Amino acid sequence: MGWRVRAGATAFAVVALVGGYLVADAYDVVPGLLTLAPPHPEPAPFPTAPGAVAGPAPAPVLDPLPDDAPAPSADDVGALVRALADDTRLGPRVGAVVVDAVTGETLGGTAATTTFAPASTQKVLTAVAALTELNPDATLDTQVLLDGERLVLVGGGDMMLAAGPGDPQAVNGRAGLADLAAQVAASLRLTGQDTIRLAYDDSLFTGPAVAAAVPPVEAEMGFVAPVASMAVDIAMLGEGSWGPRAPDPAKAAAQAFGRALADQGVTVTGDIGKATARSGARVLGTVSSAPVREISAWAMQHSDNTITEVLGRLVAVETGRPGSAEGAIQAVLAVVRQLGVDLDGAVLVDLSGLGRGSHLTPRHLADVLRLTVDPTHPELRDVMTGLPIGALTGTLDSRFGGDNPARGLVRAKTGSLPNIVGLAGTVVTEEDRLLVFSLAADEIESGATVGARMIFDQFVGELAALGG
Repeated sequence: MGWRVRAGATAFAVVALVGGYLVADAYDVVPGLLTLAPPHPEPAPFPTAPGAVAGPAPAPVLDPLPDDAPAPSADDVGALVRALADDTRLGPRVGAVVVDAVTGETLGGTAATTTFAPASTQKVLTAVAALTELNPDATLDTQVLLDGERLVLVGGGDMMLAAGPGDPQAVNGRAGLADLAAQVAASLRLTGQDTIRLAYDDSLFTGPAVAAAVPPVEAEMGFVAPVASMAVDIAMLGEGSWGPRAPDPAKAAAQAFGRALADQGVTVTGDIGKATARSGARVLGTVSSAPVREISAWAMQHSDNTITEVLGRLVAVETGRPGSAEGAIQAVLAVVRQLGVDLDGAVLVDLSGLGRGSHLTPRHLADVLRLTVDPTHPELRDVMTGLPIGALTGTLDSRFGGDNPARGLVRAKTGSLPNIVGLAGTVVTEEDRLLVFSLAADEIESGATVGARMIFDQFVGELAALGG
């Protein structure tokens, strides 16, 4: 019987202890799941800072042009065009056309359907094709893949890489090889690797790197770089806008990336050559360019021959053509024609206008530019807003100065080669009417091209003053 008494006492003690613990748990004396406390209230909404008020709705800085602004008369515009055509300082071949941007009516013209050497004014065709076929917000990515025991640097068309860190505010230099190297080095450290082989993949573009129509001496002087799927600072080897370029931009970029890896403590062994990573290679790092819309605007602002050619080759690849100079020309012309522009008689031998042998009429350029201000083509608005502004930006920053009525009111693409001057864009008149114009002269006397540019600027200023 004694053992039963002891067992009962033990059981009673256990029950008492458990019951006591449960009571203590309910009153939150000891930790546990039970509680007699009331439930927590629902969390209050995120507090509003005292005195905070909603900001004003965004408003445009400038009012839009009125729909009913009066257009200048064809007589007035025609008189200006005739005076321009008769100016012997421009040589014997002068072409011009002025079009009302709203109605498409031709207000004046001379040799409007005659072909001229367009020089860099033809770049607007590439910009229009690029923003039609490429996603304007897309970026060009440069990647590094781990393929077995080697890294492969893969170019995606960005010839504006920075050798050091990227600058998020820049277009030329948005993506940096130093940033890419830091990403790759961090991944390699996880495996304990500090020595690696390096190769580069430059297969995105094909064919000759410089169009055959470009005079070799001008390529040697650096007016255009060999087109490649990647480069540092558009392959520049020195300071300034023009100068010597790396003969193999992609290889030079790979070498710069190797130095960036060394700065991260990763040693590259062996020669750096071309290679294509095998399927399944792992991405270790990616850096991205500025969006296509910003790249296109940069090319127009600076009249950059190389980046224009790159954009054209990207259009070729996007439309299923070879990423070659010839494929780019075919692609750009095809896209512009699909937009409804009659390009009968147009000939392009490159996309930058640096090559010799391209032919466009003033009407071709005016029709292309009118697309960029057509509300039914909002995707092309960035082409027009990306053009230089008279007396303010880009290749027009030192033009239209003084008391020229068009200063700040003209956006245009310039064109200049020996004995050739062109200007094509838009201007707002005194009475707020938007006009599209295209001007060309391609037999100017040697040494007179600077004066020809001034004559064109004066003509556009006279257009701006109409109706005052």
